[in-house]
Amino acid sequence: MNIPVNLFMWIMAFLPIIVLLVLMMKFHWGATEAAPVGLLITIITGVFFYKADIRLIASESAKGIWNALIIILIVWTAILMYQVGDEARAFLVIRNGMRKLLPNELLLILAMGWIFESFLQGITGFGVPVAVGAPLLIGIGVKPMWAVIIPLLGQAWGNTFGTLGAAWDSLAMGTNLIPGSGEYLMTALWAGVFIWIWNVIGGLATCWFYGKGRALKKGFAAVLILSVIQGGGELLLTQINTTISCFVPACISLIVILILGRTKWYREEWSLKDSPIMNRDYASQGGEEAPLDMSLIQAFVPYFLLSFITLAVLLIKPVYNFLGQVEFGLSFPKTVTGYGHVNEAYESFSPLTPFNHASMFLLASSLIGLVYYKKHGWIKKGGAQRIFVKSISMTMPSGIAVICLVIMSKIMDGTGQTIVLANGIVSVLGRIYTALAPFVGFLGTFMTGSTMSSNILFGGFQMTTANLLQVDPSQIMGAQTAGATIGSAISPSKIILGTTTASILGSEGDIMKKILLITLPATILIGLILFVITII
Repeated sequence: MNIPVNLFMWIMAFLPIIVLLVLMMKFHWGATEAAPVGLLITIITGVFFYKADIRLIASESAKGIWNALIIILIVWTAILMYQVGDEARAFLVIRNGMRKLLPNELLLILAMGWIFESFLQGITGFGVPVAVGAPLLIGIGVKPMWAVIIPLLGQAWGNTFGTLGAAWDSLAMGTNLIPGSGEYLMTALWAGVFIWIWNVIGGLATCWFYGKGRALKKGFAAVLILSVIQGGGELLLTQINTTISCFVPACISLIVILILGRTKWYREEWSLKDSPIMNRDYASQGGEEAPLDMSLIQAFVPYFLLSFITLAVLLIKPVYNFLGQVEFGLSFPKTVTGYGHVNEAYESFSPLTPFNHASMFLLASSLIGLVYYKKHGWIKKGGAQRIFVKSISMTMPSGIAVICLVIMSKIMDGTGQTIVLANGIVSVLGRIYTALAPFVGFLGTFMTGSTMSSNILFGGFQMTTANLLQVDPSQIMGAQTAGATIGSAISPSKIILGTTTASILGSEGDIMKKILLITLPATILIGLILFVITII
């Protein structure tokens, strides 16, 4: 590969991202409007400055469309699950039931916006926690915009070892880390340390949003206890079994927060009447009442089903292997840019195994939940039709943005623009680069929407860079996946999932601005810690 790494080429590679950010945050464009502009600029820079021909652009666009359709399957099935619960008025039951169990409103928000999302991230991921978490928070009186922001922060810490370690496995495989080896365990250890820092920040940020200093004082003990279980538990389990190192602590924290609600600190009713994120009238308006004969457990039936089905398929290897026999993907030819950047041929690119895919778990849980609710009379005549019509209509606008964003990331990768971005930073900064290593992972997740994709994209690069700089690769790669994990909180595709189910599509820029105030300082902090460690 002979792509010139200079300031002009770096600016051209960064231009689509800058335009996307400016349109969304400065001019308040929604992702649906901004993403096609970013895509157009990516194509122009790829063709005119990175010497990509039409064949390469078409091939990478087709890859992007295929990947986007797989993501949209998750979007639609997640929205379908939401619509099933909404039609049955299950969210009203959840709101009322959780309020009784957790009379402390701050603890209730932590439970619904941080702990429950961690649980979902541990087993499903792919934006599902954000899609299902936003309406749950709205149901207890959180303003729609904050109902999207809080789950984005809540699910983020679990993105490396969540989904039963999928993103971690991609980093390990991409950098040839042998499971159980010293380097494998040390990289997992550093990843766990950095992610624990982010986990604490996420919990404290939620308290700050709710009521600044007063809420921090009230929620500090709960956040500390829950973070020791989540971040500390994950750190410990990375040295034992990375597959369950997120899921097990997330499950334990779900039980512990209910126990905390019975302690002397949190058992009394408490709330801040002037909380800027709350609109309690909004939660109770509309005249709808919760079904009197539906219990809290029955309201959670689709989520229990989702947990059971997911675990049964992913953990029982014979079941997983049997369902995984059905697989299909698209074939793509080898393509090369004028600078010699090669995209290898694929016989089956990003193959989909539909029966052990997250969308299938969501679909099965939604349909069984629909039948269950209908049998009990909580979904009336015509309700099933309304559920499907609403789910499709809510998916279509976000689908446009997802397709454009994924194609944009594939073209940037396929034309070499992504590599130039990273190499340009290293060539200018040298050893100081260690302070920015988390930002590479952060940027990768922002562009691709996936911690796994960021690790695949930049894992090998981070390993090579660490060796060139003569620093411990395990520290650099730990920072890579931690930065990618933090970046999942500002992933445009995940933000779109939240704004779609919260019915505020178009406000993605405002949400991103507020989350950047948390994610950027957190990434800087981890980078500074890494820099200090590497120079000691």
